[in-house]
Amino acid sequence: MSLSKVGKLFVFIMLLVSGGALAAAGIFKDFDGGFHSVSEYTGDGKWLVVMLWASDCHVCNQEAHSYQAFHEKHKDKDARMLGISLDGMAGKADAQAFVKRHKVLFPNLLGDPKAVAGFYQDLTGKAWRGTPTFLVYDGKGELQAEQVGAVPVALIEDFMAREGAK
Repeated sequence: MSLSKVGKLFVFIMLLVSGGALAAAGIFKDFDGGFHSVSEYTGDGKWLVVMLWASDCHVCNQEAHSYQAFHEKHKDKDARMLGISLDGMAGKADAQAFVKRHKVLFPNLLGDPKAVAGFYQDLTGKAWRGTPTFLVYDGKGELQAEQVGAVPVALIEDFMAREGAK
């Protein structure tokens, strides 16, 4: 076995073993299987609203259009959305159907429920309660708010305006 094959095998095994560590660091897979960190979407001067969702979540299905509208309104100015589905790679087809059904154009990542809950708990110090859950990062990439349950877009916009004025 060549060194490159051994190296690739080692990396693959480490990814399998450290899946929880990756999620704790905010690293999840995109729909194509590539790894992305939540931090890739923060710290560029724009607010980031992260929606933790599941395809079978009634509230997520009911409210997805308003968060897509928020993303379209703000993406070229001061804020954007990022979704993290709890459907995981095993439920990838369900997550893709959700995105298609609701015409969600903002980026979405996949994590299994345990990994996403661990990420949330490590980040906030609070117990995971369910979907939808929102994380709001300021333009510096610092977590400024978290909320379980549907959050009206107007409330997010008011929060950004109030906190941005400080």
